[in-house]
Amino acid sequence: MNYREFVADPDRDCAVAAHRGIWRDAPENSLLAIERAIDAGCEVVEIDIRRSADGGLFLLHDETLERMTGLEAALENLSSQQLSGRLLRNRDGGKHNSFTAERLPRLAEVFELTRGRIFLHLDVKERAVIADVITCVKAMGVESEVDFWASLKSAWDLAWIRETIQPHDVLFMAKTRLNVPSAATQVALLSELAPSVCEIYFERLQDLAVLDGSLRRNGMALWVNTLDSVACAGFTDTAALASPDAVWGRLIDAGVSVIQTDEAAALKSYLAARRG
Repeated sequence: MNYREFVADPDRDCAVAAHRGIWRDAPENSLLAIERAIDAGCEVVEIDIRRSADGGLFLLHDETLERMTGLEAALENLSSQQLSGRLLRNRDGGKHNSFTAERLPRLAEVFELTRGRIFLHLDVKERAVIADVITCVKAMGVESEVDFWASLKSAWDLAWIRETIQPHDVLFMAKTRLNVPSAATQVALLSELAPSVCEIYFERLQDLAVLDGSLRRNGMALWVNTLDSVACAGFTDTAALASPDAVWGRLIDAGVSVIQTDEAAALKSYLAARRG
């Protein structure tokens, strides 16, 4: 089953997307953190992608390497040779975490590790780099295992998605906000594009009802983040650990079928218990 078919499957359980891998005892965005997400049975792993000065594609969230490698420099300003072999700090980095044997991974190394084992949510930090990432995806033969993601706020966004991403037959996930003044415009654009999956932000859980028309009837899946830093309406990982029914359970009951979390193991355990 490819990623698009998986997302559209009405009978599947809620999917767990591990944010930067399972990084509680491994560096975020490392091969080890990704391997641990696979071992934990996560369906999706989210990774962050940047491009080096000479066009190499590497995993890194921040604008600089300082937090994860101790180097106060932008990845984009260094060559692939300068980046290869750079050791990563454990967990979420910073001076309080020691260096590990894990190295800053190239995107191609990730595809070799994950092929046929887990789906990948590709958070490409600069839109201008997405074309290069698509080229890498196709060269590695993993088109059916990845998704690309972008905001859908304007007609320009819609045209860009149709020109840059859709011709390559890879899964696209729109990012739509129901908690902003332009919500009606974003929902209209979402209806026009009709993607297979949408990352949704909301003020109240009841706001999701605005999507209950043709979009949901056509099988569009809803993706919600419970990451503490970006969660909506108090639906955070911290709150979920204290009361999973009140957070993860309510989201699932409202029709959410992909949850991105920093607490992947706890969410997997909750889903197993919920199934009985």
